[in-house]
Amino acid sequence: MSVTTAPAGRGAVKPQATGPRFYHPTVARLTYRALLGRRRALLLFALPLLLLIIVSAVRLLAGPDDSTAADVLQGFGLSAMVPLVGVIAGTGAIGPEIDDGAIVYLLAKPIRRGTIISTKLLVAIGVTMAFSAIPTLLAGYILNSNGQNVAVAFAIGAAVASIAYAAIFLLLGVLTRHAVVVSLVYALVWEGVIGNVVPGARTLSVQQWGMAVAQKLAHGDVVSSDVGLTASVVLLVVATAAATWFAGRKLRSLKLAGEE
Repeated sequence: MSVTTAPAGRGAVKPQATGPRFYHPTVARLTYRALLGRRRALLLFALPLLLLIIVSAVRLLAGPDDSTAADVLQGFGLSAMVPLVGVIAGTGAIGPEIDDGAIVYLLAKPIRRGTIISTKLLVAIGVTMAFSAIPTLLAGYILNSNGQNVAVAFAIGAAVASIAYAAIFLLLGVLTRHAVVVSLVYALVWEGVIGNVVPGARTLSVQQWGMAVAQKLAHGDVVSSDVGLTASVVLLVVATAAATWFAGRKLRSLKLAGEE
């Protein structure tokens, strides 16, 4: 079986959607099981482990230093690890189900498609936070024992960025069969390079939104962001809401092949 896209109003009559509107436990359980399967779990654990190895080496070579800690947490944490974890969690929450046709079994159930998206988003956010914010906190303590509140600041910044990343990459998982490739290009090129180099692009960088939160929470001037806190919060909410809405709308246009 496969999934096709068709205009609204066409196709066979679907079962009436019932149950909770925002979170469905069964959908959540299936999504967690898919995300924490063997291959994805290895990747999810490998990225934080790599960060902890890097910061341990930096601590041994450079000693405790607040500026160094902030630079490393931004360069290897918010710029690299957090978006990559988001790619794995966001695209993995729904992309493989669409690719292999398994989504048809879920779509055939009397569950609102908006509920499917919101549930998968919550799971993706939770997984991204767990595998990015917690390791970032540990990395900060290794680097400078939370001097200037750097560890806590970056951990919360990573958690905030996780929300937007999960929504964006979940949307890409619904939009394209090449979601992982497109997401990696976005994460590595836009967030990793353009968002750090081009001044105008920084305003639309999820990394900078997380940095704005970290700057607010860190003591002194060891952390800086090119985007103000208010603008960052507004942009994060808008991006997350828009991506979630569009993903739900796109999923509603999917139908089982052969339904005419």
